[in-house]
Amino acid sequence: MKSFYKILIDGMDDTLTVTGIVRGVAWVGAELSNGSFGIAMNTEGESVGRMFPSLMGLGAKTAAKAVMSWSFNEASEAMAVINAFYNTTERMERLGFEDDGKSCTDGMDIAGKTIALIGHLKLGDEALRGAKEVFIIEREPRDGDLPDSACEYILPECDVAIITGSAAVNKTMPRLVELSENAKTIIIGPSVPMCPALKTLCVDRLSGMVVTDKDGIIDWMQKERGNPYPFGKSFMID
Repeated sequence: MKSFYKILIDGMDDTLTVTGIVRGVAWVGAELSNGSFGIAMNTEGESVGRMFPSLMGLGAKTAAKAVMSWSFNEASEAMAVINAFYNTTERMERLGFEDDGKSCTDGMDIAGKTIALIGHLKLGDEALRGAKEVFIIEREPRDGDLPDSACEYILPECDVAIITGSAAVNKTMPRLVELSENAKTIIIGPSVPMCPALKTLCVDRLSGMVVTDKDGIIDWMQKERGNPYPFGKSFMID
């Protein structure tokens, strides 16, 4: 269950330090000493104490360990630190990935397939076109949604599972991936760490973003909730 997080933490180092934490309306941001900036969706929860009094000033790898914190506010900050490390334009270029802007299901055979969406994901019409059935599974379900306990029953029977990256913060991600082992599994959203090594865990595709307008997103996230993609570039790892 911890392999997802171990891969992320082991790939980092402490030569970079956390120089800024920005808490917004719905998103959390973290800046590292090289100027890189990452975000993660904030998951509220402070029923237990933090692992560290503050992530500020810690080495990036040390701060990343707080992603295992059961203080979800702290874990959100740690995920932003992880994304500040992995989700940079320079790193994507070095690994040979390009800004694509494609649908998260681009190139996949969706026609006639049963699809599960973990979270209310904003997908273009083309992403699900031709699907036989689409289930939306939510921790806070709206009309027509299935509650999150349905994952145990629905995911093993699906052909495609599209999982919000924010599931990493509340620690449900490993189980969701495990339940989806027989499906094409896509992890999507601004909270997704663009780390190719995650694909060793039955993950078929990572679809996330790199922040390119740091000043713009810092100003926006303190006033608004919603879609941060206008402040960055989209990348996909197959």
